[in-house]
Order: sequence, then C-alpha cells, then structure tokens
Amino acid sequence: MLPLLRGWFRLRYEGLERIPEQGPAIVACNHISYLDPLTNGDAVDRAGRRARFLAKQELFRIPVVGTVLRGAGQIAVARGSRDGSSLDRAVEALEAGEVVVIYPEGTVTDRADGLPMQGKTGVARLALRTGVPIVPMASWGSREVWQKSGKGSLRFGRPILTKIGPPIPTTRDPDAAATEWRALTDDVMDAITDLAAELRDRYPRAWSG
Repeated sequence: MLPLLRGWFRLRYEGLERIPEQGPAIVACNHISYLDPLTNGDAVDRAGRRARFLAKQELFRIPVVGTVLRGAGQIAVARGSRDGSSLDRAVEALEAGEVVVIYPEGTVTDRADGLPMQGKTGVARLALRTGVPIVPMASWGSREVWQKSGKGSLRFGRPILTKIGPPIPTTRDPDAAATEWRALTDDVMDAITDLAAELRDRYPRAWSG
C-alpha cells in the first residue's frame, strides 16, 4: 500500500526528526480525511518507526479491513462507551516502547474551513497515565480525496503536506483531574491547529477545492 501511496501523491513531510528514534511516543493528529491513517502511518514509517493506531471499533467489523487492522496490531476504540480497554492497550503499547497514533477529534472534522474541532480527552488521559510526551502532527491536502460522502478526487500528483511540531512535555499523573485532562487536550489541539493553519496557508492554490 505504501509504494502505491507514495507513487500516486506528492507527499511532503517536515519535522520527521521530532518523532523519537526509539522509545515510546504519542503522536496526535488532525483528522481531515479517511486517507489520514495512510499518510500519517507513512510519516511514522519514514521516521523509522511502526505506528499503532487507535481506530474506531466499527472498522474492525468490515470484512478484510478488520482482518488487516487486527493483523497489524491496531487498537479498537468503542466510541461513546465507558469501556477503557482501548486506553489500557495503548498504555501497554507505550510501556513496550511503541509509537501510538491518536486522532483526538475522534472523527473527520466537519468544520467548513477544515481545521480541527475540539479534541476529546483520551489523548491527555493516555499521556498523564504514562508521562509520555505528545507529538503534534497535522496534514493538509487530503480532504478532497476521501470523505464519508460525496465524490472524491484521485487526481494524480496531488500534494499532501504533513508537519510534525515540537513535542508537548507531560508529567506522569494517573490521578489527574478532569480539568487537567481538558487543559492538556486543549493545548494539544491548539498546537495541531497552528500546524494545520500554517500548511493550509501555503498549500498550492491550484490544488485547493
């Protein structure tokens, strides 16, 4: 899949060195397209690491797709429930020194300008349980390719820009209050939004819309 992705789109990455060469990392991304897991996974791969994604449980029920996700060790998330097993599995992955990729918004953004919505607090809860820094990542250019509804564009050579920002340090605090979850989540989303807005502002106009 990655060779096809790299051959079809013009993928441009900045800040790959901010993904640690070894040891645990939480990578938090904006969600602008269903193509994001492929391009974000490619970014982590180019940084020399393997990504473990938190993905909505519904995807695991799709024939073939679910088999691939389980085989790749991805982590199913039961959205809207109190099931904390996905967070526990993510903690285990970090304790094993892996890279966990999470979309704090929980779904593709529905904002008209394409910028991130408010994030859910799972990313902060994960960071505060482990003390692992959060690496913000933003992508731009894939929105026109693949959405839940409407006709997508597979125009050859479309540029897709991805930028990784400086890690946001965290302190291990498993007993942190909900207010701390919210504050850290908002800081993460602010960092991701700044990256996304920067990429949007310099995205080639010929490919916009």
